[in-house]
Amino acid sequence: MKMRAILLTMLAALLTLIIGCSKGSMGDAETKSFARNQNIAYGRAATYASDAVNEAAVMHDEIRAEESGETQAANLNNTERKLIKRAYVRVRVENLDEADAVVAGLLEKYEAYSASTEADENSRHYSLRVPSNRYDEFLTEMNGMGRLLRRSESTEDVTLRYYDLEGWLETKRELLRTFQSYLTRARNIEEILSVEARIAELQNDIEGTGAQLRHLSNRVDYSTIDLNLAGPVTNGQNKGFTLGEQIKQLFGGFGKFLSGVAVAIIGIIIYGIPVLLLIALLFWLLFGRIGLMRRLWVLVKGKKQD
Repeated sequence: MKMRAILLTMLAALLTLIIGCSKGSMGDAETKSFARNQNIAYGRAATYASDAVNEAAVMHDEIRAEESGETQAANLNNTERKLIKRAYVRVRVENLDEADAVVAGLLEKYEAYSASTEADENSRHYSLRVPSNRYDEFLTEMNGMGRLLRRSESTEDVTLRYYDLEGWLETKRELLRTFQSYLTRARNIEEILSVEARIAELQNDIEGTGAQLRHLSNRVDYSTIDLNLAGPVTNGQNKGFTLGEQIKQLFGGFGKFLSGVAVAIIGIIIYGIPVLLLIALLFWLLFGRIGLMRRLWVLVKGKKQD
């Protein structure tokens, strides 16, 4: 890429020199005549030379940005590690309301917040976001809330990804500043539109990369703790039914039995009776008074005797 930039720069300088020398070696009349006949050729050559200079400048900026990124990657081992920490904790408590108050106090004390909260009759679930520098303290203080049922932790190292995004974002911003400076040197509408299109593309890239970096930075700065609080076993579990509830269940079961009987009777009426009638009709035709089968048997037996 460096060699290509050098060649483009040399080509631009050579074209400019040739054009200047050609004009200087002719007289005024010859120069005017030559300009009239070769105006298009000179215009194209000048435009190509200018474009070559611009491309060389852009490539120089890109090379400098790449070298900066390589230097940053080489120094990565000397930088602070970017870690995403996450924990899952399940605790059994004797009183859910008191446990809720304890969680609220911890959030205020450690400047944390709850991203989501779910509650039912005998449990609570929190997704807590805790500053990473106070993550261990928060977990330690949670140990006194109740009986620990389960705890798991995970750590993801995103150092390389973080600094890649950061370096790539700075590279795009530097290229954006370069193209913005080209607008003041644009010679016609086509060049202005081309540069503005490239600027819009870079701005979209910067916005997307910046959003990724902010999301990753938030996950690094705030660790996540999924806290599940389970109430006492006796609360809502193995609970005896009152007399009224037992009577209600008894009549409910009897009602279901009657409903089943009624469905069976209706089924017999709808399907059973027509089937029985059909069977009786077939028996009457084949073996009854008409006796088609009996007559057929007699006919076959008579033929055998003949």
